[in-house]
Amino acid sequence: MKRLTGTVRTYSWGSYDAIPDILGKEADGQPWAEYWLGAHETSPSTLDGAPLTEYLDAHPEELGERSRDAFGSRLPFLLKILSARRPLSLQAHPDARMARNGFVRENQAGVDVTDSQRTFVDDWPKPEILVAMSDFEGLCGFRDPHETRQLFDGLDIRIPVDPVLGSLTERSGPAALAETFLDCLAGDDLRRQIVTEVVSGAVNHVGEDTPLGEFARTAVELDEYFPGEPSILAALMLNRIHLRPGEALAVPPGLMHSYLSGTGIEIMADSNNVVRGGLTDKHIDVDSLIEIVDFQTQEPWVMTAEEVDPGMRVFPGTDEQFRLWELDLDTTRPAILPASDLARILLITGGYAVCSSPQGTDEIVRGQAVWIPAGEQVQVDGNCDGFLAAAGV
Repeated sequence: MKRLTGTVRTYSWGSYDAIPDILGKEADGQPWAEYWLGAHETSPSTLDGAPLTEYLDAHPEELGERSRDAFGSRLPFLLKILSARRPLSLQAHPDARMARNGFVRENQAGVDVTDSQRTFVDDWPKPEILVAMSDFEGLCGFRDPHETRQLFDGLDIRIPVDPVLGSLTERSGPAALAETFLDCLAGDDLRRQIVTEVVSGAVNHVGEDTPLGEFARTAVELDEYFPGEPSILAALMLNRIHLRPGEALAVPPGLMHSYLSGTGIEIMADSNNVVRGGLTDKHIDVDSLIEIVDFQTQEPWVMTAEEVDPGMRVFPGTDEQFRLWELDLDTTRPAILPASDLARILLITGGYAVCSSPQGTDEIVRGQAVWIPAGEQVQVDGNCDGFLAAAGV
């Protein structure tokens, strides 16, 4: 068991104080968007003063036999704190086959991994779960196309919208969603005019406690950050979600989504592959969107953790790369951490935890994390909240 130090990622959409507050750091005026705990090659955490990638090269046995059988010498999961002050881009993530093929294709084409036109930065899939630590807003999965068209019509738009939105009802199934979504990404004057009319009409409904009111508020909110951007039309095809603290959203490969605001914990496969689909000035790879995105009507999969022991809850397993437990302990109920045959990362997000094992004892406070190798059984005493991550095999 050793202290693990993560890496901070600053992106324009990040909040200024939420992550520093959790980590016990001073805010520095930068948008701290993500805090990574893991061994992704682009931004590995540090252990004993060295990158975790190098440490695992020297100590692969600490991953555990089951993990090594499934994933070799790679730590298969990445644990993050994410905090969004404003909306992220519309995005989806590839499955394993698409990630491998895309990574090889771009390598063969000679696209540097740091090039802004690059889509696949590694060869792994990126399923993920986000657990809300605050009230959290997002967009996730395509709404029924007929419902979406009714919502647009409810705004009383003054110009014809059928040239762009007609396919929602004129076609059926995934074709209706795919054609309309991709059409909304074209940045011509007609689409900008329609966005302007949509936002203008939405202003009249933002105070309504109805589905139309929620739809209108989403349009106005997105226009605040992306004024006149045609892909707002594409974003309005998705379900709006609100997570309360402790609720989690499962994001499988192919699911179009965007996080709008809030702070949460993410657990995902060890990948940084993001295929963007709007609300961004970065590269949009339309061919990859067509291949990766699941253009099916989908209800968001919102879940809560299930208690396995007093003060210990686990989120339903969705992928073999990761499993996540939520800790809520007090001094009357110590816990033995699960998955002792696998490598684990423990992050304390509130209070303090006294972690004891045959190898020693360490007190971990809010914002600190430890690396726990396979084969080490750890008991946690104290009054704390936190998260424990391991492989899902």
